[in-house]
Amino acid sequence: MAVKTPPLILKLFLTIILVSLFYFLGSYSSSSNSTTTTPLHDHLQNPPSLNCNSTTHVSISPPLDYEPHHSLSLPPQPPQKLLLFELCPKNFTNYMPCHDPSREINFTRNRFFYRERHCPGAHQRLKCLLPKPAGYKKPFSWPQSRDYAWFNNVPFKKLTVYKKSQNWVRLQGNRLVFPGGGTSFPMGVKGYVDVIRRIVPFKSGTIRNVLDVGCGVASFGASLLDYDILTMSIAPRDIHEAQVQFALERGLPAMLGILSTYRLPYPSRSFDMVHCSRCLVPWTHYDRVLRPGGYWVLSGPPISWRTSYKGWKREAKDLEKEQIILEDVAKRLCWKKIAERDPIAVWRKPTNHKHCIRKLKVLKSSRFCSTSDSDAAWYTKMDPCITPLPEVQDIHNISGGSLEKWPKRLKKAPPRITSGTMEGITVKSFNEDDRLWKERVSYYAAFSKHPVWVMNVVPFDAKPNTLAVLYERGLIGTFMDWCEAFSTYPRTYDLIHAHGVFSMYMDKCDIVDILVEIYRILRPEGAVIVRDHVDIILKVKGITDRMRWNSKILHTEKGPFHPEKILMVDNSVAAS
Repeated sequence: MAVKTPPLILKLFLTIILVSLFYFLGSYSSSSNSTTTTPLHDHLQNPPSLNCNSTTHVSISPPLDYEPHHSLSLPPQPPQKLLLFELCPKNFTNYMPCHDPSREINFTRNRFFYRERHCPGAHQRLKCLLPKPAGYKKPFSWPQSRDYAWFNNVPFKKLTVYKKSQNWVRLQGNRLVFPGGGTSFPMGVKGYVDVIRRIVPFKSGTIRNVLDVGCGVASFGASLLDYDILTMSIAPRDIHEAQVQFALERGLPAMLGILSTYRLPYPSRSFDMVHCSRCLVPWTHYDRVLRPGGYWVLSGPPISWRTSYKGWKREAKDLEKEQIILEDVAKRLCWKKIAERDPIAVWRKPTNHKHCIRKLKVLKSSRFCSTSDSDAAWYTKMDPCITPLPEVQDIHNISGGSLEKWPKRLKKAPPRITSGTMEGITVKSFNEDDRLWKERVSYYAAFSKHPVWVMNVVPFDAKPNTLAVLYERGLIGTFMDWCEAFSTYPRTYDLIHAHGVFSMYMDKCDIVDILVEIYRILRPEGAVIVRDHVDIILKVKGITDRMRWNSKILHTEKGPFHPEKILMVDNSVAAS
């Protein structure tokens, strides 16, 4: 069979989202709708780094011919006119269905609940395609995008004025420039990170996954890439106007998120470090997502209040009271303060709860959560309690098991699998899945030569739910329900990969809504790879044709007689 290289993939995809992703270990199920959440990272040498200087190549089968081949002559059929999707009005260019400010007025401001996800019902969802901003240009290639973005792509000036003294972002001609400043590091993030790394072992390989809360334009997360550390940066859509959108335009992992009423959409024990720079949120709720032995880094009021209260224009006695409360809460969480150096303070979570159990019996002011599923996080309400760590036999053991240092942890079966707590997944099936996705990714493209970061998206109700396994491997991702919109701005991702997602959601919601959402979050000139049963693929193609996308149906590596097929979509000629 002749091989053909489709032109749509002849470019490097900066950021990739794996949507569906019903299973992380797709190979242990022989069904056609098994899915995966980590195919690309399995084949990467340096996952957090982004590189757009080379060309990505694909060598796969030619488009399939679904026309009948028989000798009977039939009368010609009149051509059918496609009912194309219309473009949304221009004022929907930056529309986010679940973070729509026009809907926020319907919800209480108590605990910032109005800034949580509030999605429209099925009958209220848009059936039109979001237009690009006027003058939109292809984003800068990495690593240039870390420092520059086109203003027309994110045409918001408020941050350039409101945060001018803190050097978040500047407007120079038609470019936005990111000098690396932040609320706690107006003179640049490098010196700020240098202070932290003298306390937290960035270069040891023990710190891989970091959560940055109230991230600004993600300059902190961008700086940690130099240490091979992958940072999930989150912030709400708030008065700072599009701070997360700036981060995404820079090519950095970021999501809309807030600690208000619900848990963050990540499993328990996901992050080696959590950072908060004047993020003004109830920071004590991070105990659940912080790993045993993980670090909590805090800067801003009341830290260093003795030398900073005048600059903050605050009363020293008020700040001192806040510090006392802060220290007391950390004590009741069983966290140990290991350092306070201007401008930061660092606490460390215990590696297990042996001592904490005894301490809480004495204090009688804190309690362990009674929930049976500490990983549950999709619209799961937060409680003022301590998430219990897995039990250990010895005081020196690490709850949940010890993780390998990065990058060894990427390839080795993580503790949740080796301990047998992930029902249905064994070390053998893990290794088989690792081999399978190496084969599949090499079939798609030579991604191993081009470092990218991947947002792994796992349906919240997937069984087994493997997002926690992903984090133990040093990857990042989020829970999701694809019957709703994603917590991100339009034009976020360069490539979207969907394995089995449409089969999974076919009877749950309208797949048209899912494809319209994919259109919203895909960058112009981006691409989509859909892997599913041939019947589903044909239905999806019928919809993407109406979206003005070029698409081709291809065989998988399983050959022409297997019902699983690939739909390769090129968005480069989509309507503007």
